[in-house]
Amino acid sequence: MRQIVLDTETTGLEPELNHRVIEIGCVELVNRRTTGRTFHRYLNPERDIDDGALAVHGLSRSDLDGQPRFADVATELLEFLDGAELVIHNAAFDVAFLDAELARLPGEPRQLGSICQVLDTLELARELHPGQRNSLDALCKRYQIDNSARQLHGALLDARILADVYLAMTGGQGALALVEAAAPAWAADGARLSRTPLRSAVALVVIGASAAELEAHAAMLAIIAKASGGRCLWVGTARESAAAPAAGEPQRSSA
Repeated sequence: MRQIVLDTETTGLEPELNHRVIEIGCVELVNRRTTGRTFHRYLNPERDIDDGALAVHGLSRSDLDGQPRFADVATELLEFLDGAELVIHNAAFDVAFLDAELARLPGEPRQLGSICQVLDTLELARELHPGQRNSLDALCKRYQIDNSARQLHGALLDARILADVYLAMTGGQGALALVEAAAPAWAADGARLSRTPLRSAVALVVIGASAAELEAHAAMLAIIAKASGGRCLWVGTARESAAAPAAGEPQRSSA
């Protein structure tokens, strides 16, 4: 399954008031694994940026004057998104802005819903955690995802963080272990930071079965072996277990 985790930054909050997309960040997942493929563009909105939006993402109009316009990257973006399921936090916001941008293009009007399916992680979080805060920052705290680089919002950085949050929400620890041993850390510009794996220095205590428990286990296996005509697979294991330390004689093993 191919999924694209997507985020945008904008000049304001309302596409109906001609606010525009100024940054798009996408991260590709295939079968719940990051592939390393991304799509990231800053865009010239050809209009001023609201003070409230500037405080959120820190992108000024002068920062974007030399960047391409949405129409310049639309074909490349749609090719990247085509056929994937989009994973977006508060999807109604981003989809409305992208649909407004697509509506400005010449030719037949297009909408994201006709190109991709959309999964809203905010709605998913509300189902999983009703009555709780479900912002991206709150979910990072809940699922122990490193968002320390998120001093300001950034589309690619937020898409990468959301990918980690989404995998944690939908798969738990087992699925996460298949993707990465630990959630990665991201720099403010969306670059991945190296991380040293943590290893516990505490010795693990392994308590072996008691002699009585081993005897009862062996007796049960003998019954199974007789009933199965000698085809019990665990008889050898039972004999090996007899050498294990008895209860109260812990065996230490370093983590």
